[in-house]
Amino acid sequence: MTHLTRLLALCSVLILAACTKPVVWAPEEDVIAARYVHDGPTEIVVYNVINNESGRGEHAALLINASQRVLFDPAGSWTHPESPERHDVHYGITPRQLFRYTYYHARRTHHVRIQHLEVPPATAEYILRLAEQNGPVADAYCARSIFDVLRQVPGFEGFEPSFYPNRLSEQFAQVPGVTEERIYSDAEPTERQQYTQ
Repeated sequence: MTHLTRLLALCSVLILAACTKPVVWAPEEDVIAARYVHDGPTEIVVYNVINNESGRGEHAALLINASQRVLFDPAGSWTHPESPERHDVHYGITPRQLFRYTYYHARRTHHVRIQHLEVPPATAEYILRLAEQNGPVADAYCARSIFDVLRQVPGFEGFEPSFYPNRLSEQFAQVPGVTEERIYSDAEPTERQQYTQ
């Protein structure tokens, strides 16, 4: 085996390892029990976790309010027993769970840019199905996987894919009707446990 062949073989192994993620697939009964129907408008919401010092977006997620409200948190680290997960889609995103998620990320070092867009019910449902069908997402592919989902939806085909959450936020901000807010916090997640448990 030549040096080049060994190098290519090693690279292949490393690439496959980087794309390997433990399968998370909650039981059907847990997903059904957690189902939460939010009475607000059908919408999608882009979350971008931004480093306060560098301004760099470090994680992206997509909240989908359709026939039920779920969170597509690709390659995310947040988990909670009240929100069973299947391939990066978390079910049962009640207001309490959304608070937990938001303030898991908003801390002294990071804030969260949150962008809302009302969409027709059929569009929200289609995006929900696309997120469910996406499969587990490898590390560093959070923004890219959201681009991949949205670009299949009429009205979002012109998005230019990127691995950077800030590029996702910038392009999403150009869609007519998008509103946004930013969440800041001086506390660390451990200091908020009394409010979120």
